[in-house]
Amino acid sequence: MSPVSLVRAPALAGSVPYAYAAVTAPGSLVFTAGACPLDDAGEVVAPGDHAAQARQVMANLVTALAASGARLSDVAKSTVYVAAADRQDLVAVWDVVREAFGDHDAPSTLLGVAMLGYPEQLVEVEAVAVLPA
Repeated sequence: MSPVSLVRAPALAGSVPYAYAAVTAPGSLVFTAGACPLDDAGEVVAPGDHAAQARQVMANLVTALAASGARLSDVAKSTVYVAAADRQDLVAVWDVVREAFGDHDAPSTLLGVAMLGYPEQLVEVEAVAVLPA
């Protein structure tokens, strides 16, 4: 039996070639895949709009965490990837991410990158969470 349980979130697109999260034995840590700006059909939403994609990403991250038994307030660390050359685009995404986390200001890394995996994808957020006892 593997010490890692891969989590498929039925409420998110089933067409992606990866699990949305992984829980480690004895079930205390949750590692998410990068949440992408995909709708229920697996299509990238809001091409060209960093903030709108960030809102979809955070909604998808909440869903993936919930499927693992966790919430945003259980996140110990996140990484935010933004395909942009303009710092203002990074700031726009960061504002959406911080609003979603609210007062839970866990460590996070914000990165500007050249490109992300899906055509027209501008934002991706991955997280490590700790399941409540």
